[in-house]
Amino acid sequence: MGRIGKSFMVLFTLLVFSCGGKEEKKQDGFSIERKKTTTEKKAETPATNQVKASERIDLTSKGVGPIDSITLDAEIDQAMATQGEEVFNQMCMACHRVGKKFIGPAPNGILDRRTPEWVMNMILNPEVMVKEDPLAKDLLVEFNGSPMANQSLSEDQARAILEYFRTLK
Repeated sequence: MGRIGKSFMVLFTLLVFSCGGKEEKKQDGFSIERKKTTTEKKAETPATNQVKASERIDLTSKGVGPIDSITLDAEIDQAMATQGEEVFNQMCMACHRVGKKFIGPAPNGILDRRTPEWVMNMILNPEVMVKEDPLAKDLLVEFNGSPMANQSLSEDQARAILEYFRTLK
């Protein structure tokens, strides 16, 4: 045998001995070893008992922004609501869906939970609302830190969207 053959034989022998030698005993059945864990019960905080921000009712806050007061007629202005629906479909549908939670909350019944001023200020001034309004801050947390984008809408467009929201139940 040549040198290469002897080297191959030595290498093969080392390989066989390095892989062998450990004997495992088979056990009948199936068993799992578990470590005991201890869990500490946390004191229940008021936040765990609270209603989600999107479901919370606050008919007193007007939010932070240019709208201090708004008067809604008893009758819905259908022409304005139609215009508001068009603006909503064009500017808001990327994040809001009627009837279901999406990236942002569904607009259905919003005026049963918020003042018209709050809604208008959220549409017109979302950055400041998220920084200064407690409810807007909670909504930001509930919706995974997705802030509402400022669509640079006019007050007339925001008012039309508000009128459209009045048609959603």
